[in-house]
Amino acid sequence: MRSIMGFIVAFALAPGIAVSVAGTQQAQSGDAAKGRELYAKYTCYGCHGFSGQNGPGNRLVPMRMTQTGFAGYVRRPPRPNRMPSYSTKVLSDVQLAYIWAYLRTLPDAPALKDIPVLVDIQQEK
Repeated sequence: MRSIMGFIVAFALAPGIAVSVAGTQQAQSGDAAKGRELYAKYTCYGCHGFSGQNGPGNRLVPMRMTQTGFAGYVRRPPRPNRMPSYSTKVLSDVQLAYIWAYLRTLPDAPALKDIPVLVDIQQEK
């Protein structure tokens, strides 16, 4: 009887475990489309631009931080007077994973030599 009850309890919990594992995997890989929506919703573009490349100290692209490092940066910015911190009450870890995934899809800025107008300006000096 005891082993049957253990089996029933384990069987009943199995779907919840599978959902939990799937949710963890999705958070690790992130959903870039959801991340794009969150990036806009929380006006990250206001400082970091739509390209993620605005300003010295504000550049997020190319994304060199790990997902964990990015989450730590957002939770406790190194310069809190320049960027607000976002607690888990504001942005969950899953939402941060989505934003991180989105930032990783943004292209790097082209090299100076690949921007004809800038090359022309440089040559005029």
